[in-house]
Amino acid sequence: MADHPGLSGDDKVARLDVMEAVLTGTRDEGAPSALVLRMSLQESGVPAIHARELLVAFRQDARKNRYESWAELMDYCRYSAAPVGRYVLDLHGESRDTWPASDALCAALQVNNHLQDVAPDLRSMDRCYVPQDWLAKHGAATDDIAREQSTPELRAVFNEMLVETQSLNTAGAALPGLVKARRLRVETAVIANLAHRLTAKLQVHDALAMRVKLNAADFAAAALAASPRLLWS
Repeated sequence: MADHPGLSGDDKVARLDVMEAVLTGTRDEGAPSALVLRMSLQESGVPAIHARELLVAFRQDARKNRYESWAELMDYCRYSAAPVGRYVLDLHGESRDTWPASDALCAALQVNNHLQDVAPDLRSMDRCYVPQDWLAKHGAATDDIAREQSTPELRAVFNEMLVETQSLNTAGAALPGLVKARRLRVETAVIANLAHRLTAKLQVHDALAMRVKLNAADFAAAALAASPRLLWS
């Protein structure tokens, strides 16, 4: 809904408000998917806060299309990405001690995705998640993202983002060792490996010249790297 091209920002926010009202039980009509989620949360015992925090990010997407700094982008990821990991961990009864590592991994995945889609996001929605202060620092501009390939200045901005993202990957790599459920432990290890591999690919390839993505070999390597160490621990 937040990315719907035919709705104004105010219309999007109004619909998101209805979703939250249904999710929290103050109304029952107007958002069938939120009603289904509310029932699921009641059955599982997972609190609604994670879904409500995602709605914070969706409202932000409806009204905001630039981010001034890395810190501002990380605050966005706190609501757009972290709640997904926290929901899964809560669903499996994991300790909240897992949250910092999960938040870091989810933020890394989010930034990877932002860089994968940096050109189409700007072209289709005029949305840019690249920190504006880093663009200015390196002598680049948002309009450079519309080019067919990155300028050296824009490449420097992407590289700075990816260095920070690898730091997030490093923090997120601690998550599997904190997870008690064996299957979830392996799954998080695979995801952490994939996040690291995608960040590394984005450091090598130009996201403007091609869509940088993982392939079957990456998935196989990530699974092989994760399973032996964690499956039996």
